[in-house]
Amino acid sequence: MITRLTHASVYVLDQESAHDFYVNKLGFTEKMKVPISDDAFWLTVSPKDQQDFELTLMPINKGGMFNSEVAKNLSDLVRKGTFGIGVFECMDVYATYQELKGKGVEFTKEPKEQFYGIEAMFKDDSGNWFSLTQYNEEHKI
Repeated sequence: MITRLTHASVYVLDQESAHDFYVNKLGFTEKMKVPISDDAFWLTVSPKDQQDFELTLMPINKGGMFNSEVAKNLSDLVRKGTFGIGVFECMDVYATYQELKGKGVEFTKEPKEQFYGIEAMFKDDSGNWFSLTQYNEEHKI
């Protein structure tokens, strides 16, 4: 029986830039940075209040997991914002929105009331998009 998820991956165009985005803009903690090749790391980060979960910032590098054609196609898809990766929860979506916007995070949707709470949408530096959500009492997990 599966008991929990400990890691998930997000494909990034540049690991160093992604590291800067997740650590310095979103405020995540670097958990692990181990070389896996000449141009890539096993690089994981976690939200400060959720240290038992690691988000792997997975590079799209040819010669690693992908051949040149697949690496180019996947990079193009990520860059175009094809992938919605997940939902980040916060206590005050309006304050978090202002803080992240002030750090240069690109929002595609301002905070808006939804049936489950208040949600804004943003993209990381590679083009992956995320929901930033403040759940109402009825929908808190």
